[in-house]
Amino acid sequence: MEIEIATIGGYEEVGRQMTAVRAGDDVVIFDMGLNLSQVLIHDNVETEKMHSLDLIDMGAIPDDRVMSDLEGDVKAIVPTHGHLDHIGAIPKLAHRYDAPIVAAPFTIELAKQQVEDETKFSGSFDNDFVKMEAGETMSIGDSGNVEMEFVHVTHSIIDAINPVLHTPEGAIVYGLDKRMDHSPVLEDPIDMERFREIGREGNGVLCYIEDCTNAGRKGRTPSESHARNHLEDTIRSIEDYDGGIVATTFSSHVSRVSSIVEFAKDIGRQPVLLGRSMEKYSGTAERLGFVDFPDDVGMYGHRKSVDRTFKRIMKEGKENFLPVVTGHQGEPRAMLTRMGRGETPYEIEDGDKVIFSARVIPEPTNEGQRYQSERLLRMQGARIYDEIHVSGHLREEGHYQMLDALQPQHVIPAHQDLQGFSPYVDLAESQGYALGRDLHVTRNGNMIQLVE
Repeated sequence: MEIEIATIGGYEEVGRQMTAVRAGDDVVIFDMGLNLSQVLIHDNVETEKMHSLDLIDMGAIPDDRVMSDLEGDVKAIVPTHGHLDHIGAIPKLAHRYDAPIVAAPFTIELAKQQVEDETKFSGSFDNDFVKMEAGETMSIGDSGNVEMEFVHVTHSIIDAINPVLHTPEGAIVYGLDKRMDHSPVLEDPIDMERFREIGREGNGVLCYIEDCTNAGRKGRTPSESHARNHLEDTIRSIEDYDGGIVATTFSSHVSRVSSIVEFAKDIGRQPVLLGRSMEKYSGTAERLGFVDFPDDVGMYGHRKSVDRTFKRIMKEGKENFLPVVTGHQGEPRAMLTRMGRGETPYEIEDGDKVIFSARVIPEPTNEGQRYQSERLLRMQGARIYDEIHVSGHLREEGHYQMLDALQPQHVIPAHQDLQGFSPYVDLAESQGYALGRDLHVTRNGNMIQLVE
């Protein structure tokens, strides 16, 4: 069976992920993401109102025109998890393909919300949404020779999977995004046993496509339970403070948000989740049963509701509350940035604590915005607690373990630029792979023929 891979997006940057795999006459697309940094550098860009071609030209979503060079019919569009760099382009591109969106339950709900927010292509979107749990499989195409399986992985968002396409030539494992977490907070550990089995079954693993975000960092990525312990220690250390304590983290990181909520209650403060995306992710996770927040935890996304909540906090006393807000990257319109600029009823005073349970994404736009946000907070007297976080991506030893478990015939680094690929290339070469033979460093818009 002919096996061909189109590397469409995410092979020159971190963001706008999209890869297509053709097995015979059947094609599966993995991820359709947005490159948020390409959007943030423009003022007041509303992507939901923009045409896909304009967003492609901007470098914000994948240029999927290379799909016309791929023979075969698209049978499924498979986002691996609910981060925008993996689902953000679904409302712009998915309607071009007569194929369902197949994903884990939490990811499906987030993708549906993305489509509902769309204004430019909402009328032409009629793709079905199909839920599939980790551990389940589905047939691809009519031949009966190709099957897709979801393997549970752990990441900085719940319900993440790595899809595996089983073909007569061997398995194709799409390895974006994960960390090797054996003691997560809300979920089961990563299913390494299944990965090892896939590496030994049938013809083994034909190709492994891997996220290289932290490949240059030594050691292994710590568990989410490590971040939880650090967070508890930090909050306990300031529980006697009688002023304002504010926390910010990735709104999609429901495990982290749940830990902040728990520890806020432990020190006698009322947690309140503020910001549109905070309400979206936590509300969806609670509705689907992934998390059970206390009944008195408020979630407010609308600007007027948020400001009313801030007024209530100021009236009843900041010492009684712990707001959990958006804005950990210093996004201009996010809640924490507005607080730093004095644009909300919440007054930050000398000695107030701001907990950043997130690391700044190492990208110039984010770094500049985060710096500005912190400066504004410090000018008002805020004390900053930073780096209370663990990454959602594998480091060097995790990558080594995955290669050892899967023993792939071919490896394709992804989710980085050329500089970011180099540590992974060094690791792969140390394990016997060779550039141009079975280690394929590629670019957006390229085709790789694995089996002719």
